[in-house]
Amino acid sequence: MSDQYQDMASGLTAPASGAYSVTPSDSAALSIVPRALYIGIGGSLSVEMKWGGIVTFQNLPDGALIPIRAVKVLAASTASAIVGLY
Repeated sequence: MSDQYQDMASGLTAPASGAYSVTPSDSAALSIVPRALYIGIGGSLSVEMKWGGIVTFQNLPDGALIPIRAVKVLAASTASAIVGLY
């Protein structure tokens, strides 16, 4: 498979090149700090941010793409089918 972008630097504004399923947990950190979180089924999203602090995003719709660098997605979240993009 050809990748015409293989020699370009991958910054935060570039498309994601990897993804993983996220299971909310108050104790387990995300395996990779993502560049964004995709919300498959909407609701609230409680996260611990990379540089500290906990924030809750309310009323997220299905299919929302949240461009945040979180280290944890907390169990208080009601959103589901969450995917970390990196």
